Amino acid sequence: MRKVVVVTGANSGIGLALCERLLSKDDQIRLCLACRNTQRAEAARMSLLSSHPSADVSIVQVDVGSLKSVVQGAEVLKERYGRIDYLYLNAGIMPNPRVSHKAFITGLFSGKAISMFATGEGLLTQEDKVTQDGLQEVFATNVFGHFILIKELEPLLCHMDSPSHVIWTSSSNARKGSFRLTDYQHTQGQEPYSSSKYATDLLSVALNKHYNKQGMYSSVVCPGLVMTNLTYGILPSFFWTFIMPIMWLIRVFTNTFTLSPYNGAEALLWLFSRKPESLDLLAKHHSCTSGMGNNYVQSIKMDLDEESSDRFYEKLLDLENQVRKKITS
Repeated sequence: MRKVVVVTGANSGIGLALCERLLSKDDQIRLCLACRNTQRAEAARMSLLSSHPSADVSIVQVDVGSLKSVVQGAEVLKERYGRIDYLYLNAGIMPNPRVSHKAFITGLFSGKAISMFATGEGLLTQEDKVTQDGLQEVFATNVFGHFILIKELEPLLCHMDSPSHVIWTSSSNARKGSFRLTDYQHTQGQEPYSSSKYATDLLSVALNKHYNKQGMYSSVVCPGLVMTNLTYGILPSFFWTFIMPIMWLIRVFTNTFTLSPYNGAEALLWLFSRKPESLDLLAKHHSCTSGMGNNYVQSIKMDLDEESSDRFYEKLLDLENQVRKKITS
């Protein structure tokens, strides 16, 4: 049976690189690009078909920052497919990122330069806003919209004959210190991206507890430091002219600087070949690139506890009930 693979945020960056690598590995899959912008999705589809002309590549419009769009997109998927084998939750935003230039200069000439670049700790802040659904935009897009998509697609994801795999694109920026259960939408801080990525790590653990017996498994991936449109938007272009040679030099000494979307998709592709039931469900799978340019995957235990994961999951269920009432009314 041909595997069905759905990828959110598939029109560029890591998502598009993943789709290309998936088709190169197995061009018999049924691949669906779940994207907000259908024009960009169609351009991505044509690009994939130019190198894999016989592939089955389709599009569904899904804006994970809009719950109405998520529900509508899920209905299309349920009409189109009888099951989904892999659901890559890759779409994400980091709106209006700002750099503390003082922290940047200080960190650049310190022993923390590599860590600063790799995680953005103490360096990046973002401005968030509220969506039409009344949610914080980063939380809605990076976490809650994907959660609702999973809930809507339960009939296609829960099958015991061959387990499905939900795979989240997390981040090295997913820091415990930026997340609070009492403010899980991060309304009061300046690091909503970091908070949202830690939230996906917590959610993945909770999903395994509630869905493994139904044949659905969840994993999280860190693509490493990848240069995408999101990354380039952090600093003015002239900064990158200065920084890029330094970053290539740093990569000789650290495996987290994957730099290209192709390299960043390594762990995402690696999970496509693994049986989810055999994986450590408390580990994050990191895309790594050696100084010589060789790609590999490193699995590392996540810094979280299952009790917090359970509590966060319960809060999401309560929020789901509130939001669905609004959608219905």
